[in-house]
Amino acid sequence: MLTVADIMTRDVVSIKGTTTVREMAAIFDTKHFGTLPILDDAGNLAGIVTTSDLVEQDRPLHIPTVISIFDWVIPLGGESALQRDLDKITAQTASELASTDVITVTPTDTVSAAAEIMSSQKLHTLPVVDGKKLVGVVSRIDIIRSMNR
Repeated sequence: MLTVADIMTRDVVSIKGTTTVREMAAIFDTKHFGTLPILDDAGNLAGIVTTSDLVEQDRPLHIPTVISIFDWVIPLGGESALQRDLDKITAQTASELASTDVITVTPTDTVSAAAEIMSSQKLHTLPVVDGKKLVGVVSRIDIIRSMNR
């Protein structure tokens, strides 16, 4: 049975939390990746940024429907949802834009387990970690290529 280690990309382009939105856009444009892992100074996975995260910066801010009760204004979507949207739209660096609750796999996980995660979570790329260290990434095309083995 194939494992993630058998098919993953080991030479991963990653960024630091201080990488700017402009720098990320240039990497996405020139490298044609859809996902960039963010590493801390120790090489640990700290987050992930996708092309969708950058695209969301250009969308208009959705002002939530509110209820006014006794001079209080309560957003129906919740204040935290509005704050998250504001934070994403105004982000200047990778760490401000990143998702930090990253779904990962390990090198010993099976390819079918990675495929199940990608399918159920609607992900195109999964970081591969050994502990907290990023050791590779596995993408949908890696899984498709493994079908020819």
